[in-house]
Amino acid sequence: MPKVLIIRFSSIGDIVLTTPVLRCIRMQTGAELHFLTKENFRSVVEHNPHVGRVHTIRKKVSEVLPALKAEGYDFVVDLHRNLRSWQVKTALGVPSKSFDKLNWEKWLLVNLGINRLPRLHIVDRYLAAAAPLGVQNDGLGLDYFIPETDEEAAQDFLAAHFGGGVPVFIALVTGAAHATKRLPEARLIELCRLMTMPVVLLGGPDEQEQGERIAAQGGAHVVNACGKLKLNQSAGVLRRAQTVVTHDTGLMHIAAALGKDIVSIWGNTVPEFGMTPYIPGGDASGKILEVKGLSCRPCSKIGHQACPKGHFRCMNDIDFSEIINWRSDTPDRASASTIP
Repeated sequence: MPKVLIIRFSSIGDIVLTTPVLRCIRMQTGAELHFLTKENFRSVVEHNPHVGRVHTIRKKVSEVLPALKAEGYDFVVDLHRNLRSWQVKTALGVPSKSFDKLNWEKWLLVNLGINRLPRLHIVDRYLAAAAPLGVQNDGLGLDYFIPETDEEAAQDFLAAHFGGGVPVFIALVTGAAHATKRLPEARLIELCRLMTMPVVLLGGPDEQEQGERIAAQGGAHVVNACGKLKLNQSAGVLRRAQTVVTHDTGLMHIAAALGKDIVSIWGNTVPEFGMTPYIPGGDASGKILEVKGLSCRPCSKIGHQACPKGHFRCMNDIDFSEIINWRSDTPDRASASTIP
């Protein structure tokens, strides 16, 4: 049985997007799979049954190279393609394949407004790196595995805040790594006030104080879970939501893996980068909200801590009526009185 190392150091969403590669390699070749990532992101992949072992680093690959050399890998699938992954491949000296980051094409779009990007999701580019193993896309989408203890914690949190029974609710993901990928706080409050269903705010510790302000001003139907749940517990809340409204961030991809109805809101980044919710079949990306026609967009392939132009129109001009008027394609969930 061959032994294969997958490399993806960060971040949450990028690691979730590797899961079709993990499943396809394991199911189609029978290979033993190991995964190399940063310690901070171990919980994203460690419960995946297709992964036999997770190796982690804190800062440098030298921390783990002796252990990796001792494993005797037959092949390396590099889904990060940076200096650290090059160091690993060089040290191991076995056949490898890296995914295409399309840096030149992204530079053209960001800096010159010239779109030479292929109409190809990053999942398909990841899978191309596994092609030498004879792997093909099985069309089953993303995976995300939530431990039972975290499922129970999510249920307990919701029950405590909704008085026992958990109603049909909307999960609103407030965070993102860069400010230009996030709605301003005032707009998040505005959005909450427009929603008539219960709303659960999701985000990390950095969003906890903001979440309290949004909940206080957004209405009595808004519950703040930001910073109060671990990642997999937040995933448990997502699984119970009727609809997920989210920025371009890691929880968006977890929601896609859980098969949720998704409304994704895009600021400085654009769907053309190939990072939309990966939902095979039907409307493959859910509902996408963006302000088209802005000459300054995209202003970065990642994001900024403030709008370079100062007006932040890509988020300030988002039309919320498209969210309020949007209807789920799964009325059986929407009509349920409680979510188990």
